[in-house]
Amino acid sequence: MTIRRVTGMQDVMPEDRHYWDFVLERATNLAWRYGFQRVDIPIIEYSELFNRGVGTASDFFVKKEMYSIQEDDGTSITLRPEFTAGLVRAYLENGMASWPQPVKIYSIGPAFRRERPQAGRYRQHSQFNPEILGESDPAADLEIMMLTVNLYRELGYKELTFQLNSTGCPVCKPDYVASLREYLAEYKDDLAEVDRERMRRNPLRVLDSKEAKMDVILAGAPHIINYLCEDCATHFADLRALLDVLGQSYEVNFRLVRGIDYYTKTVFELWDTAIGAQASLVGGGRYDGLAEAIGGPNTPGVGVGIGIERIVLGLRQQDIELPSAPVQAVLVAHTGGDTKHTAVKLTYRLRDAGIGTRLAFARERRSLKSQMREANKRDVQYTIIVGESELENEVAAIRKMTDGQQNDVPLRDVVTWIQSDNV
Repeated sequence: MTIRRVTGMQDVMPEDRHYWDFVLERATNLAWRYGFQRVDIPIIEYSELFNRGVGTASDFFVKKEMYSIQEDDGTSITLRPEFTAGLVRAYLENGMASWPQPVKIYSIGPAFRRERPQAGRYRQHSQFNPEILGESDPAADLEIMMLTVNLYRELGYKELTFQLNSTGCPVCKPDYVASLREYLAEYKDDLAEVDRERMRRNPLRVLDSKEAKMDVILAGAPHIINYLCEDCATHFADLRALLDVLGQSYEVNFRLVRGIDYYTKTVFELWDTAIGAQASLVGGGRYDGLAEAIGGPNTPGVGVGIGIERIVLGLRQQDIELPSAPVQAVLVAHTGGDTKHTAVKLTYRLRDAGIGTRLAFARERRSLKSQMREANKRDVQYTIIVGESELENEVAAIRKMTDGQQNDVPLRDVVTWIQSDNV
């Protein structure tokens, strides 16, 4: 049987790679404009980083989504399921706390979760993760949110708005969780099995339930905004005021939570109302207790994980037009023997001059007609022909594929001719 790719993985083919390159170019350019620096961290971390940082009540553990490996020495390592814990570990381990604060960093790469594959979600998926560490100012939350929405705007998304909530902090969250658990207990028999498990481990996750009847049940649930301590309430009010200053639309959504334990205070999702039922594009928020959870000093932080695959899927679904992919300008054709040697030297001269060039391959003699058909399929601008007569006269025949016009150009002048014709 022919071996196929692993379930939940994907091959990014050239036509898709054009979308990826477009997204990543916009993301890295935007990160630079906002003052972020790139940091690359390992794909594999010690499992303890996620056990302590992500939290035992998080969905990764409920669903057993992490890919972990037991080493011969007894240690456990894990393919990263998300970036934030690793970036905070890198911040602490590499002495970034001694840098001018806050530190604004981002990373790009794959993450791994053993979850059910679906459209735009893969077991290996790629993320763009901007994070601000060492700053508790709500303006840092605003910066992450505006970087996110402006990335989607620059990619061509139109009807964008934020869903916003506060999840409180260790001071005020326990009282709210207790109140929510008490409320949900009245409806325990009406809850789906998955929500009864969430109620036991992390009642906040029940607010995010998509199960039948939950809209009705949760309509009377307590709102965390009524339980916030003074610090959390002030932070939330200040963030909302800053969003208002910028005229950025948002809606307070008391059911908005995140599936990882380390979130505190601000949580947000960016929605595209043009999509309909699957309106949520991406989510992020604040995680002021994460550094302490993994053994570091108190270090406030805020960030977002933006899935590249989901962006590409959205671009395709909404027929957002991308700039044309660059194509190679030249194909060099030949008739074998000495003409092949000359064609090879010419090909590398063109490439060294920065001109995208293909060499027509042929172990045996191949007709020029066949090579011209290849040039048409490759959509090149020029076909340079080096045949026996051209070689004898030390010229190359350059055919402009748009109009069929052909010129004999001295071999020594081919590079400058191509360059000048494209000015």
